[in-house]
Amino acid sequence: MTTGPAAATRPRNRRQVIVESAGQVFSERGYHGASMEEIAAAVGISAPALYRHFPNKYALFAACANVMVDNLVEVIDEWPSDAALSDVLLALTRVTVAHRASGGLYRWEARYLGREDRRLLRTKFDRVVGRVTETVRREYPLPDERLRAVAALGVIGSVTMHHTSIAQRRIEDLVLRSAMRVAATDPTTAAGTARLVELPAQPVPRTRRAQILAAAVPLFARDGFATVTNAQIAQAVGLAPSALYRHYPGKVDILVAACLQAAELLAQAVDRSLQRASDPRQAVVALAAAYVAYCFEHNALNSVAEAEVAGLPADVRRPLILAQREHIAVWEQQLRAVRPDLDRRQARLLVHAGFGVAVEAGRALRWQDSPGHRDAVTALVTGALTR
Repeated sequence: MTTGPAAATRPRNRRQVIVESAGQVFSERGYHGASMEEIAAAVGISAPALYRHFPNKYALFAACANVMVDNLVEVIDEWPSDAALSDVLLALTRVTVAHRASGGLYRWEARYLGREDRRLLRTKFDRVVGRVTETVRREYPLPDERLRAVAALGVIGSVTMHHTSIAQRRIEDLVLRSAMRVAATDPTTAAGTARLVELPAQPVPRTRRAQILAAAVPLFARDGFATVTNAQIAQAVGLAPSALYRHYPGKVDILVAACLQAAELLAQAVDRSLQRASDPRQAVVALAAAYVAYCFEHNALNSVAEAEVAGLPADVRRPLILAQREHIAVWEQQLRAVRPDLDRRQARLLVHAGFGVAVEAGRALRWQDSPGHRDAVTALVTGALTR
């Protein structure tokens, strides 16, 4: 037990320090991959001391998941109803950048929250979206103002999903400009682009191994990899749990196979789309259309690949990270051909902004697939990238 002078140095905001450190650990390791001992070590305290502030890992995780949105709501409430959109979005951007290391928890890990905690989190985000929507409607009276507001927030939230190193003020400037372009984009301007994309079909699961993979992916997407059991996967295929091991050594091997399949399908979609582009600007639109189509067509597979890669062992994660970097490099090259004002890091940040638009706008549309929805999201992704 610490006594004397050391005890006097204990920070008054110890709970806040714990939540911030824990948020980073949860973001890097995932909810199930993180331990209270690991979090305590990151804070610089003992595990028993950590439990004095939070009774269990779930309580700490729930607090972490709400940090970002609570700060966003606070910022929204500080601005008058007639505030300029640029001022509101800049304030939201600054909060997000300040919580960059842990702010992405809401996107993938929130599925591990209980039903009531998820409902509360959604209510808070809806408040932010509603306020931004009102401002977008006032300044840019175009179709689908709520979708444009969500997409603009997707640009801002994207900074929590990567580690590209850029000076904070430059990040804020790039993100704000991108979010404003998205808010001002008419979603009908990309009408017809969905018809130009030829997606590779997801392989028909004819073999038992493929059937296991096809059954596991929606389970992983719905409940999270760590929660799903071999027995659930086996039941979905009509096998005894022990029979799974004839096809996959373990559950993690099923996850790796899913991630590799996602990377391959996306790479094929990009290659096919770029073959039809005659200039760099068309190439950027083609990349946006292909990525949007891929997200709609293979939503469960994509969400699993995005959410679960961080929790994989380093040796099996490496080829997946390499495939992701190669994909982003293609975007960087085409975007910089259109926008020579960008260096590589700036282009990479905007590429991630485009990904953020696709994910958040797709979620807002509940991934209800139609050419019109794909065209609208493609227009918004393109707006995030180009001038």
